[in-house]
Amino acid sequence: MDLIKRCRIEIEGIVQGVGFRPFVFRLAGRHGVSGWVRNSAGGVLLEAEGAQANLSAFLREIEREPPPLAAISSIEQRAIPPVGERGFLILPSAPGENQIQIAPDGDVCGECLEELFDPANRRHRYPFINCTNCGPRYSIITGIPYDRSLTTMAGFTMCGPCRAEYEDPADRRFHAQPNACPACGPRLRLTDGAGRELETDGAASLQSAVALLRQGRILAIKGTGGYHLAVDPCNDGAVQELRRRKGRDEKPFALMAPDLPGIERHAVCLDLEKRLLTGPERPIVILPGRYGSPVSPRVAPGNRYLGMMLPATPLHHLLLRDNFSALVMTSGNLSGEPVLFRDREAFERLARVADFFLCHDREIHARSDDSVIRVFQGNPLFLRRSRGYVPRAIPLPAPQESVLAVGGELKNAICLTRGERGFLSPHIGDLGNSATRNSLEESVAHLTRVLGITPAAVAHDLHPDYLSTGFAGEIDGVPRIAVQHHHAHLASCMAENRLEGEVIGVIFDGAGFGLDGNIWGGEFLLGGYRTFQRRGWFRYVAMPGGDAAAREPLRMAISWLHQLHGERLFELSLPCLAGVSGLERKLFLRMLAQGINTPLTSSCGRLFDAVAALIGLRNRSA
Repeated sequence: MDLIKRCRIEIEGIVQGVGFRPFVFRLAGRHGVSGWVRNSAGGVLLEAEGAQANLSAFLREIEREPPPLAAISSIEQRAIPPVGERGFLILPSAPGENQIQIAPDGDVCGECLEELFDPANRRHRYPFINCTNCGPRYSIITGIPYDRSLTTMAGFTMCGPCRAEYEDPADRRFHAQPNACPACGPRLRLTDGAGRELETDGAASLQSAVALLRQGRILAIKGTGGYHLAVDPCNDGAVQELRRRKGRDEKPFALMAPDLPGIERHAVCLDLEKRLLTGPERPIVILPGRYGSPVSPRVAPGNRYLGMMLPATPLHHLLLRDNFSALVMTSGNLSGEPVLFRDREAFERLARVADFFLCHDREIHARSDDSVIRVFQGNPLFLRRSRGYVPRAIPLPAPQESVLAVGGELKNAICLTRGERGFLSPHIGDLGNSATRNSLEESVAHLTRVLGITPAAVAHDLHPDYLSTGFAGEIDGVPRIAVQHHHAHLASCMAENRLEGEVIGVIFDGAGFGLDGNIWGGEFLLGGYRTFQRRGWFRYVAMPGGDAAAREPLRMAISWLHQLHGERLFELSLPCLAGVSGLERKLFLRMLAQGINTPLTSSCGRLFDAVAALIGLRNRSA
């Protein structure tokens, strides 16, 4: 007979709010293991006792088959004396300093999806179905510890059947904080652009929304982390109208299909891309478009790739199944602004874009846009790390003091560190206006609160005029550290690949404020995490009009031609110069000769812009 053993196990990672304790409870029953499990300051703590074979199988299954939304970052175990107890208990949480990791928002699990379309189930076609294995997390949390009273579900009192599920450790919905049903939970509604309710019943709202989309109308649809703008992608006129109203000339729209066969109707999808698409994160994956797809070419003008995703909420499943082969699902915002997530702001900002709003009364507390991934050389490459992945921790090379890094100007996101882990915010966007600046401030406040981190320092870009730099300057009581933009690129690549010491960093970029006051971007750096030397760079060239040169590649072509040909540049017979008026020629020559609003740059990105204009590809960026 096997000897009875007992061990104490500490598990860190995303293990709270994801059904980990009931998972351990059920697993212990399956393997005949006694003991207890509880939440701790750092994650989950448990003691398990049983025959050696049973205990080993129990521990293996914890590590290999955790709940879908869980992410184990470490497991530490040690042997302790057996105590001879019987049964397995879920104990109250242990007090202590908060070290938990918050789970990202997740898609509908398979079991909930079956219930959603089961006419005999009490949650049949309920758009807010969820359990401990799926549903909203980060977007609804208002504080810690993660409990219903500190989520946007606080105002919904559970009915008797929902409460029974919530309190039963053997139930899939044990301590599922967003747990609800049609009798006690959030309600779907359809409104016009002014917010006037058009349907009083959730099922009728959904049915009417489908009919409106088929008619070519534009709908704003409330998702997990914000609003989407939806339209039938096979309706060329409707897609063009969405472009006109949103002020988005050429940038591709994302498409959402009901299932993998639906995606393969419109795009070529290989195995790794299928795994990414079907994960609980539900990212947009960039795929080659399929010849013969009925999707309008205006969805991705002049682009042979499509951004495809699968439904990310029960509402999306209900909209698409048996109704559409795909829907345009682009971020609910005006171009240049962050995705809208508060109802009042959405009605105000999108009233001239959306004909109707399909929304609900469960508030979103933290916005998050869709994540975007492309497979490159056989590996997933993030183009935007957001919903579904944040605030999941990323490993750092070594423990350090807690730092808040507020990012640069473009494609901004913030990062908080604690020990050996960094926690990224959802994608914020380009900090070009007060709306994105406010989004930055909200992201910092929310992430510091739910993670319980008080930063000891604030890192910001060296550029003095970035909105993120200004925000860092407003934070009192902590030292501020200015970081050169391309040194940050070098250090981040080192951290991602867990490199130490010094490396040669080759940085080809668009722009970064340099130590000499010029705009860098074609650099050869030698250094490590703390310091660097600039050993080589591309030749400096003037940027006529400063930032305007990044939007108009023709300006950089003129600048490079001026270096080679001086004032005779406009005598050259080049197609890109044909449309430059006489007045503009005089202005450009004066700017370049006298150095008026022409900062110098070594940017490789601006060199690419010049080449794009010279070969006739583009004089202006979209």
